Amino acid sequence: MISARKLLRRYQLSKIMILVFLLILVGVVAIPGYATGRWPWTNPPTVANLKQLKSLRQNGMTLPGWQVMRVQNNVQIGGHRWLAEEIKNDRTVAILLLLPQNGPKNQPQVEWLDIDGFHRWQTDSHRTLRFTVKLAPIPDKPPSTVEARFFRSWNPQQTFAVMQWYAWPNGGSPATSRWFWEDSIARLSNRRASWVAVSIILPIQPQGDIKIAQPLLESLAESVQAKLITETFRFE
Repeated sequence: MISARKLLRRYQLSKIMILVFLLILVGVVAIPGYATGRWPWTNPPTVANLKQLKSLRQNGMTLPGWQVMRVQNNVQIGGHRWLAEEIKNDRTVAILLLLPQNGPKNQPQVEWLDIDGFHRWQTDSHRTLRFTVKLAPIPDKPPSTVEARFFRSWNPQQTFAVMQWYAWPNGGSPATSRWFWEDSIARLSNRRASWVAVSIILPIQPQGDIKIAQPLLESLAESVQAKLITETFRFE
């Protein structure tokens, strides 16, 4: 059995290794900026696929097996204008909300709080779901693995199962800190980790069990991430 002292030493060693890595990361970014006077946080790299992000904002997306019933591309939620699609398959109707990055200084912030406030939701049954998007192999590009928020929400009129995440070229997460980490690594190669905020809202029975909706939501989420990778993020 490992003693408490050994566990403490291992924990301290892990913290030191992370700190050293972060110092190296900061040094790699900061030293060239100090030498040239061009700081990456004041002059961030351009977003390579900004044209595709703007097209997504204007036109939305079509998904296999789902019919687009209605599109609104200027839905004001908090301080942002979202694209909202009402989509339908043989069994159900869902709402897809998309907020693409609109420039090099635009960063994910409090989008999930904005959506909660906009709908005046109460929420419970919070979980984190993880899925991997299976696409044809792309050289030098690992499979896209995504973590998403999954929870039940309701207002006086309706109950919903909801999935939310920030999508980027090689994955996704609902945590802004994860995107900042991905973007910091991308900047070492003078790139950006462009992003799209995704919220999928599926109506369910009043106070219904969201586990019933989970397979359909996961399938829909995989289709959305795959579409973003193959179309919106394809030049990264």
